[in-house]
Amino acid sequence: MWLQQYDPFGNTIISALIAALPIFFFFLALTRFRMKGILAALLTLILSILVSVLFFDMPFVKAMSASLHGIVNGMWPIGYIVIMAVWLYKIAVRTGKFTVIRSSIASISQDQRLQLLLIGFSFNAFLEGAAGFGVPIAISAALLVELGFRPLKAAALCLIANAASGAFGAIGIPVIVGAQVGNLETLELSQMLAYLLPMISFAIPFLLIFILSGVKGVKETLPALFVVSGIYTGVQIFTIIFLGPELANILAALASMAGLALFLRKWQPKTIHREANAPEVQEGESYSIKEIIKAWSPFYILTAVITIWSLPAFRDLFSEGGLLENTTVSIPIPFLHQQIQQSPPIAPDITTLDAVFQLDLVSATGTAILVAVLLTGLFSSAITLPQGMNSLKLTIQDLWIPILTICFVMGFANLSNFAGLSSSIGLALAKTGDLFPLFSPILGWLGVFITGSVVSNNALFGHLQVVTGNQIMTNPTLLLAANTAGGVMGKLISPQSIAIAAAAVKQTGNESTLFKMTLKYSLGLLGVVCIATFLLSLIGV
Repeated sequence: MWLQQYDPFGNTIISALIAALPIFFFFLALTRFRMKGILAALLTLILSILVSVLFFDMPFVKAMSASLHGIVNGMWPIGYIVIMAVWLYKIAVRTGKFTVIRSSIASISQDQRLQLLLIGFSFNAFLEGAAGFGVPIAISAALLVELGFRPLKAAALCLIANAASGAFGAIGIPVIVGAQVGNLETLELSQMLAYLLPMISFAIPFLLIFILSGVKGVKETLPALFVVSGIYTGVQIFTIIFLGPELANILAALASMAGLALFLRKWQPKTIHREANAPEVQEGESYSIKEIIKAWSPFYILTAVITIWSLPAFRDLFSEGGLLENTTVSIPIPFLHQQIQQSPPIAPDITTLDAVFQLDLVSATGTAILVAVLLTGLFSSAITLPQGMNSLKLTIQDLWIPILTICFVMGFANLSNFAGLSSSIGLALAKTGDLFPLFSPILGWLGVFITGSVVSNNALFGHLQVVTGNQIMTNPTLLLAANTAGGVMGKLISPQSIAIAAAAVKQTGNESTLFKMTLKYSLGLLGVVCIATFLLSLIGV
């Protein structure tokens, strides 16, 4: 049994700085040294092993076991989800459905700024709400490239757009987990997020258009921007206050897509914007409503299957005593499972950590997407089984390097958690006392940068936020909401997200460029959340 050490140097700040060395290196590797993502991730993992063993006295065998646990989690479920999502997209392209999809979008508007609002913002948010876990970025970025957007710009825009929806991904799981960790009611945390996130949601469409075509573009599309931002934000506020987080993205996204599509039937900008070298949309292509509905069917099917997979009754089938319990294989990780202990204030009491790999063959989100792929192929006469399998082969060939990158990142993230590196950084930030509300979102931002997930971030730092809030007499619900909101801004530069986005637009190896494209926006949005949290703490929210 090994007890985590959070302050091996007898100085909280020094210990935190040493713990943060792998993070500092990763930033430099992607920005200053312009390394490829896979090399940067591998070297970061090696450095984190050295820091854990040499400075935090973690037994070497436990450090290696924690790293391996993270690497395996990168393959399953994350890699599985990403491969299935991109395969679904490739099936849609191969069956000719995307030709109709592209035409249906162009029939609404040939202006790429408005296409960005429809696909990069609203449809992205819809997929985030339905599936999450990299699916929205992978599919939306690929769709934008097919519409004539430059690959890296399409990827960056989809990453930035995710700031409006990341907190409520996969049927609101980040908020649900945060509330469980903080011992709060889910609706209570959801309502607190109404103070922090809607202003970001309203601003994101304006920011996307500004990035694409500057102030002039914002002015020329102002009516459409107010429609999509107003509807999305209004529905999101209503949902998270009165209904909870589960449908916040889905309802807001559907309403904003429908509202914008109807509005554009009556209004179009005076100048049609097309990116340089973007192919002109061919005139004269028209499809019936039935053909358009059929073309979009892969995504209807995906939504329906993901919804079924998310239902409590369906999830109960895989719980202990459930009908499909045996489809989930639990594998305790050697040298790690119940061999490491956390201590207060990271945990309420001395707590032994579980380390179990869950091979959920049927209940995994990736399997839900696989079902959507099979149903799409089954109802399409335009593709044969060999062609479909060839598309899967090409998908794996395109994604094996990004998946391996994600595996190394997950190895680093898992090791950081089990070695106590993340907790050491969190405790240093908590030492800021009354100023902590200003820094509280930074903790969430770092949590998502490390783990790649708002869910994992809330599981990692949620308890610490609540404990610190009680110690400094600040509403702990506000700090947990800040942890969630700050974490969402971290998704813009999360190595996992960067790797998935680069792979989706066939730019594997250019992760450093994409990272630099989104970094300033991530930091800027984080600054807004920090200031808002601090002001809310001052007025006693």
